[in-house]
Amino acid sequence: MITYEAVTDTISVRVSPVYIDGRSDPLKRQFVFGYFVRIENGGECDVQLLRRKWLISHGSGHIEEVDGEGVIGIQPVIAAGQSHVYNSYCVLQSFEGYMEGFYTMEWAGGERFQATIPRFWLRAAAN
Repeated sequence: MITYEAVTDTISVRVSPVYIDGRSDPLKRQFVFGYFVRIENGGECDVQLLRRKWLISHGSGHIEEVDGEGVIGIQPVIAAGQSHVYNSYCVLQSFEGYMEGFYTMEWAGGERFQATIPRFWLRAAAN
């Protein structure tokens, strides 16, 4: 499994995608991909993940935007030196595409910033 990584300040975001053949239906142009995310706080104070913004590019050129609060229904606080792990999925209309974006984060002192989510490729036969 390939892992993609981006580091913003002391926050590391690692994503590992996988193609889910058993849930996909090529005849209906539905290609399902899971992705595993690990967000590590290498800083000296706690940080909270407030929002996420994804750009999902389908191989056909169609770009979908997803913007909302938290991840999988929560806004986790990640303690200094700790990490938060979750997984999710997306459905593409083509054999390949990519996802990328950012998390809006807030340090314990109230300063907000955007932590980059690396561009990661979704390929039906390769992940």
